[in-house]
Amino acid sequence: MVTFTYDPKFVAKVKSIEGHRWHPDKKFWSFPYSEDILKKILSIFKNEKIHLDSKLRVSFRQKFNKSHKTFGLLRGKQVPNQTQVTEKVMKELRLRGYSRKTIKSYANHLEHFIEHFNKDFKNITSDDIKNYLYFLLEDKKVSYSYINQVVNAIKFLYSEVLKEQRIIKDIPRPKRDKKLPEVLNINELLRIFKCIANIKHKTLIFIVYSAGLRVSEVVRLKIEDIDSQRKLIHIKSAKGRKDRYTLLSDVALKNLRKYWREYRLNKWLFPGQNPDKHLSVRSAQAILKMAAQTAGIRKNISIHTLRHSFATHLLEQGIDLRYIQELLGHASLKTTEIYTHVSKKDIGRIKNPLDTISGLK
Repeated sequence: MVTFTYDPKFVAKVKSIEGHRWHPDKKFWSFPYSEDILKKILSIFKNEKIHLDSKLRVSFRQKFNKSHKTFGLLRGKQVPNQTQVTEKVMKELRLRGYSRKTIKSYANHLEHFIEHFNKDFKNITSDDIKNYLYFLLEDKKVSYSYINQVVNAIKFLYSEVLKEQRIIKDIPRPKRDKKLPEVLNINELLRIFKCIANIKHKTLIFIVYSAGLRVSEVVRLKIEDIDSQRKLIHIKSAKGRKDRYTLLSDVALKNLRKYWREYRLNKWLFPGQNPDKHLSVRSAQAILKMAAQTAGIRKNISIHTLRHSFATHLLEQGIDLRYIQELLGHASLKTTEIYTHVSKKDIGRIKNPLDTISGLK
C-alpha cells in the first residue's frame, strides 16, 4: 500500500510501476508484494522522505544494501542497531507465544517510537518517553487505549530485550476508557437477519451471534470444528492461545446444513474467493455493515457488536456470569462483568420517579 498527498508527479511515478491499482474509496495505491516491486518503489522515490513499514524494512534490509544511500527514503539517518533490536523484540515475542497480531502491533509502535527520536535506544531517557506519550495524546489525538498499547511495546523493549528497567520504571500507564459496548436489541437483530439473502452470509452472521464469536474466530472455523450432535462449536487457538467450546443454535445449524448442501465445503467453513484460504476479516465485517445499512440500523456496529449482544442477551435471560465468561473465552471475570452495566435485566425493574407523579400525561 502506498499513500501520499496528491502530486501529479508522484502519480506519474506510481503509474510507471507494473501492477499498480488505485483505490478511490480508501485513497491509496496498492501493488502485488514482491521484493522487485518494493525495490522499484524505493528507487523512483529515492529523493523523497517516506515512512516504510517495519516488516517491509526488515525483510528488505536482509536482502539488499544496508547503506544509508539505499534507504534515503527513510526519515532521517538509520539508528545504530535499530534493525537488530527490533528483530530481537519480534523474535522474543514469538518465542513467548504472542499472537501475530500483537507482534505486528508492537513492531509498528516501536517503528514510530524509533523514528520520533532518531537516536540509540539507550540514549533515550524516561522524560523523553513521557514527552513522547504526551505528544501522541496532545498532537496526534490518539486514544488512551492506543497509548496503553504503545506503553506495552516500549516496556517490553526496555525490560525484556534491552534489560534497562530503570528507564521505564516511572512511565505511567493511563487508565483505560470505560466505554460501554454497543448492543443490538432483538428487533434490530431480526431486521438485520431478514436483510441477508445470501445463505453463506446469513449462516456466518447467525453463527457469530449465536456463539458470541470474535471476527477472527468465525473466519477461521473449519468443518471439523462443528459438533452438530452436541450442538457445540470448538474454537481452537483463540485469543491467548486458548481453546474453548461455545454454543451452536438450532437455527444456525439448520442454516448451516442448507449452506453445506449448496456449497459442498472442503476445508474452511467460510472460504474466501480462493477456496484454499478462509474469508478475510474485512469481508466478514462488510457483510454485516451492508446488512445493517439495508436494515436501517444507524448504530455504528461491527461483528464484535454481535458478540456483545450475545453476552448481554444471555445475562438478561438469567444465565450465570461465569458461564458467559467461559462461552466468550474471557481470562478474567472482570472482563465479562462489563455486561452487567449494559443489561436491562435489573434496571428494567426500577420504576422511573417521573412515572410516579400523578396528574402528568
